[in-house]
Amino acid sequence: MKKVGLSPVIEDYLKTVFHLLKEKGKANTNDLAKTLGVSPPTITQMIKKLAELRLVKHVPYKGFVLSTAGEKIAIEIIRHHRLVEQYLHEALGVPWDKVHEEAEKWEHFISEDVERRMDEVLNHPTRDPHGSPIPSEELVIENEELVLMSELDVGGKGVVREVPDEDPELLNYLEGMRLTPNTMFEVKRREPYGGPIVVSVDGQTFTVGLEAASQIRVKQVVGG
Repeated sequence: MKKVGLSPVIEDYLKTVFHLLKEKGKANTNDLAKTLGVSPPTITQMIKKLAELRLVKHVPYKGFVLSTAGEKIAIEIIRHHRLVEQYLHEALGVPWDKVHEEAEKWEHFISEDVERRMDEVLNHPTRDPHGSPIPSEELVIENEELVLMSELDVGGKGVVREVPDEDPELLNYLEGMRLTPNTMFEVKRREPYGGPIVVSVDGQTFTVGLEAASQIRVKQVVGG
């Protein structure tokens, strides 16, 4: 599919709207301005342009949503980004805290042929280095029922599935506690008044700040 004649800026807007809708259930001018670091008037102008291109639709009192065409483009860019991250990490040995910035550049310019070759070389990966699902070639994204680590009760067990990819400091912090994708842990203690969470990983105990725990998406283990 694709994306003929669209600028990287437009693609970034569509990708950001997609993520906001997934994470918050809404996408409005203020959310986009905060996420992209631009002024609300600039957002308004771009949304008008995207509406003219029939890539977004305005929903009264709720902001805007992607059209079918806009969503397909957003998912394709996400596929490029996550596939590039996995390629850089697995094939080239780039550390997981450094692949995001590079993938931000590559995602707009790789051809469909290069995308297909990357996919084949990596044996059709389904997740990137940070655990995020890589959309299929048919632009289908795997949906998995996940919760935040911060939502688990004491004694609760889980498996780390996804962590944010854009903050190198956070990634280094998590790696130091071995809280990387597919790692199992147990919540041992929660400090009061919004304090940190104490978890056990392979017999070792780590204290995880609440802000970090609120960004780690996990698969809850029931009865394990």
